[in-house]
Amino acid sequence: MRPVAEADAERPGQDRGLPEAVKQLHCPDTLRVAELAEALRILGAGKPRLLGYADARVPQSTPSCPRFCDAPLDEAVRRLVAHIREFRPDIMVTHDAYGGLPGHPNHVHTHRVTILAAQAAGLDHLYPDAGPPWHPPAVYLATHPHSAVPALRDMIGTHKAVYSVPDEQVTATVDVGPWIEQKTAAVLAHRSEVARGALPGVIAGLPPDARQRLFATEWYIRHATITAVSAQTELTA
Repeated sequence: MRPVAEADAERPGQDRGLPEAVKQLHCPDTLRVAELAEALRILGAGKPRLLGYADARVPQSTPSCPRFCDAPLDEAVRRLVAHIREFRPDIMVTHDAYGGLPGHPNHVHTHRVTILAAQAAGLDHLYPDAGPPWHPPAVYLATHPHSAVPALRDMIGTHKAVYSVPDEQVTATVDVGPWIEQKTAAVLAHRSEVARGALPGVIAGLPPDARQRLFATEWYIRHATITAVSAQTELTA
């Protein structure tokens, strides 16, 4: 597993209390990167790799870098293609076209960049300096079906917009209940988000039974980067 994060976000110098090993990672010295590294350590998912952009909502966090949403699309795709070709994953996972339940602009753009990069990585004439081509066999989009929203409404409130898809579009329903404690601990490792009352902060205030009920299932849509069909002589639906 190799997690790749689009943004290096938050204010530096606020990593007091984080494990020393995390502080020594070859990542920019920002709070959010250190929190990400701690979350990945909890999950056993290795060190974070960054595309090197600022967060869309905290651009001042990395003043020398463009916001992820403002960066040239071709440049962002090329950077991710280089990671794909180096790691050669069998499965890639990203957000759905909505950017997940809350529709965060960074997550929407992450979806766009990832889908383009997954296809481009397999084409040898695109970004030839980024390594030998590799076509990921599967790309999954993390999503929420309409049927899951009512239970989540009690947690996120009725005044916030949520984005979900018709249940029939979901192609994989995964039970992560056996790992719910690890999953929760990894989410809560983003302590700056907990402190400001974002979704991790809401999760922090839930009792264990509510966490189990709301977060022990994950939903995905399998996205076909190349569809195998018989040879055609005309375009059909």
